[in-house]
Amino acid sequence: MASIQLAHIHLRSSSGAACVRKANRRHCRRLLPVASLPADSGPRTRREFIAETASVPLALAALAAAPAPAKSDEPALSEWERVFLPIDPGVVLLDIAFVPDDMNHGFLLGTRQTIMETKDGGNTWFPRSIPSAEDEDFNYRFNSISFKGKEGWIVGKPAILLYTSDAGESWERIPLSDQLPGDMVYIKATGEKSAEMVTDEGAIYVTSNRGYNWKAAVQETVSATLNRTVSSGISGASYYTGTFNTVNRSPDGKYVAVSSRGNFYLTWEPGQPFWQPHNRAVARRIQNMGWRADGGLWLLVRGGGLYLSKGTGITEEFEEIPVQSRGFGILDVGYRSKEEAWAAGGSGILLRTTNGGKSWTRDKAADNIAANLYSVKFLTDDKGFVLGNDGVLLRYLG
Repeated sequence: MASIQLAHIHLRSSSGAACVRKANRRHCRRLLPVASLPADSGPRTRREFIAETASVPLALAALAAAPAPAKSDEPALSEWERVFLPIDPGVVLLDIAFVPDDMNHGFLLGTRQTIMETKDGGNTWFPRSIPSAEDEDFNYRFNSISFKGKEGWIVGKPAILLYTSDAGESWERIPLSDQLPGDMVYIKATGEKSAEMVTDEGAIYVTSNRGYNWKAAVQETVSATLNRTVSSGISGASYYTGTFNTVNRSPDGKYVAVSSRGNFYLTWEPGQPFWQPHNRAVARRIQNMGWRADGGLWLLVRGGGLYLSKGTGITEEFEEIPVQSRGFGILDVGYRSKEEAWAAGGSGILLRTTNGGKSWTRDKAADNIAANLYSVKFLTDDKGFVLGNDGVLLRYLG
């Protein structure tokens, strides 16, 4: 195997109002009294009566001219609320994490060099400036963030690695080689000064000294693995472009990744020297895959289909679950517990299961969200978020 030099780092390459409701909006009309004289007033002259009644249309006109308070056209969600962010339109939110010792303190990542910070549990967010991550020659896409205690890591594209040891009060940039195989798409804080990093070419690296040295956990790139196994019957391997479409990690360190074209998937477990390719068991191409809370797999196909693996662990046997996707693609699934999970997708699709995934119901109020919902993240039982494009962020209320 070739070795990669990372500026002090050695990497083994792996490659009173009256109201009416109309069209889901509430319209209110304030009723003004015809006269405002005390009840014990005496008889009025004709001139007094004309002056008093003339003031009523003037008051109505003034009220009509006053600006009405701004209201969202979106009806309230049943168990989620939208959090409005001070960011530019067009930003796609990609990951979120909170400091384990202070679950009010968190960070939100996205495209266009977006890093947001919260100190109140995610109710409000403000832009966070990290000087070492600001380069006028690049517009970073921050892909992944993870904390363990007060230590945190951020990776992005073009290749950038940030590290904090003080819960994000300060961040330092760890140097990386431009020969790193692929773009960094995921990082997991695993212990003191330790982390696990994955690239879109299937390279997995681990560090135990704050990122100054990294060791390869797999012996070859996914492309090399497929070249060896293409004759074994992996459908679509000859069209593989060398990158993952998605990659997800289980709590016990197993990975599942979807090939760039969605025509097969790969798995890896700690201790294995190579990624293991698997033929898809469904007709349509795979959109995304991940891990259920019980250790099984979920699988999404393009066009809105949802499948669950039979049993737990890694398998190629799946069964389709009927869902009301309205023809839009489902893009991610996040489990809150073994029984409750949420799925999100295109055009505001938001689905919920309370029986482990056997049946799903749609939160119809989310249909009016003018955004694609890309990611569902449950950080604890009572803290969850849905991340979308155009800076759309939903916070779980429960």
